[in-house]
Amino acid sequence: MQGGRLLLRINDMLDSQLHGEPRAVLTPKGYRWYQTGHPWIYRGDLAPPLDEFHSRLVRVEDGRERFLGRAFYSLTSRISLRFVTFEDVPVDREFWRARLRAAIAYRKKVVEHSTAMRLVAGEADGCPGLIVDRYGDFLVVQSLSAGMERLFDDILSLLVEELSPRGIVVRNDLQVRVLEGLPRGTRLAHGEDPGELELEEHGIRYLADPMRGQKTGAFLDQRENRAAAGRYARGRCLDAFSYHGSFALHMAPRADDVTVVEISSDAIGRAERNAILNGFSNISFVEANAFDFLRSMDVSGERFDTVVLDPPAFARSRQDLEGALRGYKEINLRALKILAPGGTLITSSCSYHVSEAQLLALVSEAAGDVRRSVRIVEKRMQSRDHPVLLTMPETHYLKSLILQAD
Repeated sequence: MQGGRLLLRINDMLDSQLHGEPRAVLTPKGYRWYQTGHPWIYRGDLAPPLDEFHSRLVRVEDGRERFLGRAFYSLTSRISLRFVTFEDVPVDREFWRARLRAAIAYRKKVVEHSTAMRLVAGEADGCPGLIVDRYGDFLVVQSLSAGMERLFDDILSLLVEELSPRGIVVRNDLQVRVLEGLPRGTRLAHGEDPGELELEEHGIRYLADPMRGQKTGAFLDQRENRAAAGRYARGRCLDAFSYHGSFALHMAPRADDVTVVEISSDAIGRAERNAILNGFSNISFVEANAFDFLRSMDVSGERFDTVVLDPPAFARSRQDLEGALRGYKEINLRALKILAPGGTLITSSCSYHVSEAQLLALVSEAAGDVRRSVRIVEKRMQSRDHPVLLTMPETHYLKSLILQAD
């Protein structure tokens, strides 16, 4: 009798998939994970898999045929389901228009004094795999999941209707697309090529190239932390791993002088132009490996009143974690050794796999090693236009500490 019910269940599911909405059924383990509110379901938590419906929107049910939501299905990724909605509503063009409008309305509440911002942050805005950044009158868009890729032309059309941008750049050059079986590339999808743009945040002007720059043209997630650095800056300042000199630009108005350290000659060139754009003559530029520079400053006995560490992600996967923690401790130890008494250290990690607790622990170890008393002034994270979804820890990737050392 039990085998007969199972056969009927499979036949019913196949009939639904052939003649209507594809259905995905969670295992008991998958259902327990679903109850946490996390919007992803992994490959081993489906019974059975739905290989023929790659990139399709599917109806998600538990083992009792209860509706759980609708999600994008991926055959190639370890993340098999990315929930779009937990409500039984049509997912059509107007659904996506409403999602985009809600994301844009949120930014109007939380973004101030900036002409560049993140408008849509994937799952945190209910748009799995969709990134939309605004640079003045231009948009940069990324599609990071197979399901979003299937709808991408409609999404671009909605963005044109809702925002009337002068141009839209598609920056689908991220490695994560390979995991979804998607090609990589960059193209102009609408209007004009933005070229190099002049943007502004909290009174600081800077240049960015959405088509050819790193990420989508600038590191927008540190915007609020850069403004904070400007409030704490004093005396002799150091901006290590500087890229375009963004922290230095905010510190310069209150600093005696600022040293920018960056390994990329192209980035150094733009940082120099950014300094000229703002009329700052108290910024100097050093093209060097930041690890080597910090070491050399320690050996020579140099001291700085304010030190900023904004390194790239040292841990891009869990396998990188051990080495990443060593790297973060090394740079923070060196920074504490060259920090003047009463000085301020602003240190960040953009590695999701390095938690805030781990960052605090390694800085604490570094402080112990150099016998310095360090107090926490602020614990910060990414700018509010990069929201953290409470049920999705992966959205809390940027951790930043503002510390004072005796």
